[in-house]
Amino acid sequence: MSYIAKTFNVMIASPGDVASERAIVRDVVYEWNAVHSSIRKIVLLPIGWESHASPEMGATAQDIINHQVLQKCDLLIGVFWTRIGTATDDYSSGTVEEIERHIDAGRPAMLYFSSQPVALDTVDMAQVEKLKQFKASCRTRGLYEGYDSHSDFKATLYRHLQLKVNEHPLFRLDASLEHGDVVESTTELPRLSPEARTLLKEASMDPQGMILHLRFGGGAELQANGKNLLTSYDRRDVAKWEEALEELVRLELILARGEAREVYEVSNLGYQIADMITL
Repeated sequence: MSYIAKTFNVMIASPGDVASERAIVRDVVYEWNAVHSSIRKIVLLPIGWESHASPEMGATAQDIINHQVLQKCDLLIGVFWTRIGTATDDYSSGTVEEIERHIDAGRPAMLYFSSQPVALDTVDMAQVEKLKQFKASCRTRGLYEGYDSHSDFKATLYRHLQLKVNEHPLFRLDASLEHGDVVESTTELPRLSPEARTLLKEASMDPQGMILHLRFGGGAELQANGKNLLTSYDRRDVAKWEEALEELVRLELILARGEAREVYEVSNLGYQIADMITL
């Protein structure tokens, strides 16, 4: 049944190393809408420069993003891990500029900092140092939240989003409306074996999103993203990876193509889960 609702734009501000978190933010917002929208008569719309900015000339890229996207946002969710981003004329990065301008406009912002492990040889230490400086400046100006896994981030953000919409005056359309209790997310990340996690992540990075499972007289091959994940023909190892393949099929994270069951493709749900996996 249709209903009239007010739309609030939720800006996702983040540098380039937290693509998985951006996907999680969108999933959490969509889940909030599915559970609460019809009762609260509110729709939250996740937006970002990559999806809501259009080409324009005559100003810097960040100024255009500020005009086209940022100034239309009601709530901002900022996420950081190892990078702060590319500097702008006045700020240490475009992400920081979006956050600071949003706060200066008197609008609510929720910031999250990841403490997930990372390989040192993949980190730009200059970026890490600038990020530390920004994080330190935030300590004296409010509250931010840390997280140590994607599942932790999802559960925490879902709870915080409910609290923010329930309590902030911006979202109070009717003071007499009963908001209800804060509930836990109903969408749980599936428990996957290490082999299933690796297989799904590699398949999601394959240009065609495909897995090939080939059997022959001397053994088998399990290929994804240009790699053969079976490094041994020992039957115990092969059985472990084949069970991982069946595990992904049972959870509908991959789909079998063809009667021979040699070719599999990552499903839409599979891509969403893969985005939350860090190997």
